[in-house]
Amino acid sequence: MPDRIPDLARLASEIAPRMIELRRDLHRHPEIGWMEHRTTRKVAEALHEWDIEAHIRAEGTGLIADVGHGEKAVGFRADLDALPIQEEAAPPYASVIPGVMHACGHDAHTAIGLGTAWVLNQLDSLPGRARFIFQPAEETMPGGAQEMRDAGVHCDLSSIAAFHVDPTLATGKVGIRTGGITGAGDRVAIRLSGPGGHTSRPHQTVNLLYVAGRIITDLPQVIRHDIDPRETVLIVFGRVEGGSAANVIPTHIEFEGTVRLFDLDLWREMPKRIEKMVAEMAGPLGAIAETEYFQGCPPVVNDPEIIAIVEGAAEAALGANRIEHTHQSLGAEDFAWFLEDIPGALIRLGAQIPGKQVDLHSATFDIDEASIETGILVASETLLRLMEHA
Repeated sequence: MPDRIPDLARLASEIAPRMIELRRDLHRHPEIGWMEHRTTRKVAEALHEWDIEAHIRAEGTGLIADVGHGEKAVGFRADLDALPIQEEAAPPYASVIPGVMHACGHDAHTAIGLGTAWVLNQLDSLPGRARFIFQPAEETMPGGAQEMRDAGVHCDLSSIAAFHVDPTLATGKVGIRTGGITGAGDRVAIRLSGPGGHTSRPHQTVNLLYVAGRIITDLPQVIRHDIDPRETVLIVFGRVEGGSAANVIPTHIEFEGTVRLFDLDLWREMPKRIEKMVAEMAGPLGAIAETEYFQGCPPVVNDPEIIAIVEGAAEAALGANRIEHTHQSLGAEDFAWFLEDIPGALIRLGAQIPGKQVDLHSATFDIDEASIETGILVASETLLRLMEHA
């Protein structure tokens, strides 16, 4: 394998300032899922300038672009959308769109994907073809990845990779993990019905608030009685609506929460399990229960062979001391839909701002922009190795 790292590092360094400018532009003008029209145009304009053909989805959000030629093709996914969060920090590139900000680093992912496409396009020859998938609506449920997967944008790829910035990992490092790295993220809505009544006579009716309280409190524990204790299942409720007066037992109550877990087979079974448990808990207390389960996306399970290739690429590009074995997260990532069909890996990219501690989805979220150059370099070497391996 030729030592191409110096050339890749030079190219990554050359394009990084422009990609930082692009990232700042996208950060100023964030767009939520399925509304990324401007973002899509910006990416397409850059690709057109570089004579890279871009194929925009008919809906105008999201696009794909191939660099190189031949049957051996590998993929790189970058997400485009922002979140409905009001930015509280005030960097020079702060969001100018009220109530919307890039609080998860998708602006950086887009910049890294675009910069990597430029780098590969500068090389004299490639050992195959790299497809860059700029995906809308990662933050929605079930997510833009599922729609692009259904459209077959990945069908001729032998493998696929994606990065996610990590504000807890030092810039210049990458975090890798074999197997499960993120969890499934589902939503459950439970509606209870009963005859209602006066709070002075709860024994003559069905106290729906009591029933709801029991389910909210007990379901996260009861569900575990039927599951291998080594498995992680996290059920947390975040919304409860019902009742109109302190002395009235309501006839309807609705509450919603999320269900998160790592095991793929268990994820497929969870809707029926939850529905059964809720019915068994509400029935003896006299309430009628209706459960609606929304499956978001499966867990991301990194392929061991692809992870080994990524690790080798990162070590060659950065040095072995810049690689860390990272943690599992119960946060969801719809990149998992692509992995239902082809092997791949989600890699964490260090983007920690020195002296600043923030979390993803925070109103004060930001990244160390030096991570963009690191991402472009590692992604370029990773895709070249994946092509050679295909």
